[in-house]
Amino acid sequence: MSLSVTPLAPCPDDQDFQNLQGEWEQTELEEGGITNPPDAHSAPGAVTTIRDDRFQVAAPSGEVLLAGSFTLDASTTPKSITWIDSMGSDAGKRLPASYILDGGYFRFIAADEGMPRPVHFSTGPGQTMRTFVRRQ
Repeated sequence: MSLSVTPLAPCPDDQDFQNLQGEWEQTELEEGGITNPPDAHSAPGAVTTIRDDRFQVAAPSGEVLLAGSFTLDASTTPKSITWIDSMGSDAGKRLPASYILDGGYFRFIAADEGMPRPVHFSTGPGQTMRTFVRRQ
């Protein structure tokens, strides 16, 4: 008797996790319903680098503006990501967010800790939405 092994399909979390790796340039910001307000975490030309489950936002000068880690759950609708900043006013907080990842396009909407995870990609009080394109 022989056993055949059917390869498992990649987990959506694994695929999204791999697709997020690399450098991303922010193209749009919305916070509390305001488009492109001044923001200390995304100076012009800043790049977000994702390596493994860690992220870092750096200004063109190399100054680190924000850093931390994240977890994904691609099985939800919309897909879920939780950001955990390691510096700044949100250090150590779990920020519930939802995301869209499509090739070289990445958008997430995050809420303040303790708020429900956003399910619509339009901000209200306590919510921030960022849109990125993959940096070539």
